[in-house]
Amino acid sequence: MKDIFSDDRLVLTLDAGGTNFVFNAIQKGRSVTESIKTPSFGHDLPKCLKTIINGFEKVISNLDAKPVAISFAFPGPADYPNGIIGDLANLSGFRGGVALGDMLQEYFEIPVYIQNDGDLYAYGEALGGILPEINKTLTAKGISKQYKNLIGLTLGTGFGAGLVHDGTLITGDNSIAAEVWNIGNTISPDKNAEEGVSTRAIINIYNELASEKNGALMPKDIFDIATEKAKGDKEAALQAFKTFGTHLGDAVANLINLFDGIVVIGGGLTGASSLYMPEVMSVLRGTFENKQNRLVHGAYLLDNEDEKDTFYTSGAKTINIPFSEKTKSYDPEQKVAIATSKLDASDAIAMGAYAYALNMLDKK
Repeated sequence: MKDIFSDDRLVLTLDAGGTNFVFNAIQKGRSVTESIKTPSFGHDLPKCLKTIINGFEKVISNLDAKPVAISFAFPGPADYPNGIIGDLANLSGFRGGVALGDMLQEYFEIPVYIQNDGDLYAYGEALGGILPEINKTLTAKGISKQYKNLIGLTLGTGFGAGLVHDGTLITGDNSIAAEVWNIGNTISPDKNAEEGVSTRAIINIYNELASEKNGALMPKDIFDIATEKAKGDKEAALQAFKTFGTHLGDAVANLINLFDGIVVIGGGLTGASSLYMPEVMSVLRGTFENKQNRLVHGAYLLDNEDEKDTFYTSGAKTINIPFSEKTKSYDPEQKVAIATSKLDASDAIAMGAYAYALNMLDKK
């Protein structure tokens, strides 16, 4: 795929949430306008659709060139390839199926592409975030190894994910690949992964353990209690994030074993990563009851400078090729890295939406 940071084509983007819509325009992988933020009016379909049209029109009015496509993240369930949105929990006006893509394509007379936010987040990180950064650093250090697989995870109200292989977004036959929220939960086998990896999981654990219950607390409040910036049950707050980290580590281990790639974590809960990432790494470096390591890989946390240095240090040795005088370099350790994103999740999603549109246009 062409380098997105050297592509002059303009693409309109939208980050659609249950409460707000954020409109933008991307060129050369970067925003070229001020974001336009509006309420979504998701309970009122006609008003919501008009809001989407008006939002894109306002962005276009601020541009000097014509956009070549519209590309954006929208919640599921959805038939993304056909631009049809299904029965959404947070946007109740979309009931029975809404052909949003076709509506916008007919109105603006340019191609329209819609995808899942977790997928676009991962795509943005793979093409303009952590993956090229890692590969660039390896090259600068004279290490030939290059990574092609990326697992992108978003932590917030829910638990989202996306998978990218060698510049290609893995979407699945039904556009629902990487539905990590609904994978099995080894820690709590009667629940899916999201019940342990979400804002409500942190809130629930805190209130189960705290000496005084407070249903109004949010994860930020619990983080402040854990770090002694606010009053409350510190031990319950710390345990809430540790339990969250154990559940997250379980999901990450399963994904690494299946997909074998760099893991990048973004979303609203990354600000508390210091409280849960030690537990994530403990799971990744742990064993099953039969003493088998949880991962075949050596796992390194790039947020930790010592681990980062080790990840970027080659352990290669020279071995002889049998029946030959020739030799070959061999690194016996299979490494994988886990990192907290340096990009705002919305920026990564917009970058992914841009890249996805360019890729689709180039296939035509």
